[in-house]
Amino acid sequence: MIDPAFAHTFAAEWIGAWNAHDLERILSHYSDDFELRSPLIIERMGIASGLLCGKAAVREYWGQGLASTPQLHFDLHEVLVGVDSIVLYYYSRTAGRMVAEVLTFNSEHRVIRGAALHGKTVAR
Repeated sequence: MIDPAFAHTFAAEWIGAWNAHDLERILSHYSDDFELRSPLIIERMGIASGLLCGKAAVREYWGQGLASTPQLHFDLHEVLVGVDSIVLYYYSRTAGRMVAEVLTFNSEHRVIRGAALHGKTVAR
């Protein structure tokens, strides 16, 4: 079971790493063999499944994203806690939309699976 205190500490660190544009800090939250699903993988990488497997593949994808979006910034709105997973619900200032990240953890509290769900673009 994920402890709510861990979930909130993780969320703050995760958001902080992204807002600092620190790829190594971001990747430190994930296992070497984690899987990531996102509609942006389809859009930006042309991978029809929307799935990347392993830290090396995701490093390239996120590295390109950070390089092309220097103004990237997330505002955390909510942390939802499950048995072995959390949902980070945040506003992406860059994209102008709400995003939910579903993150599943192993016993070492490293993310083994992630899925990004994107809302419609909204003006704020």
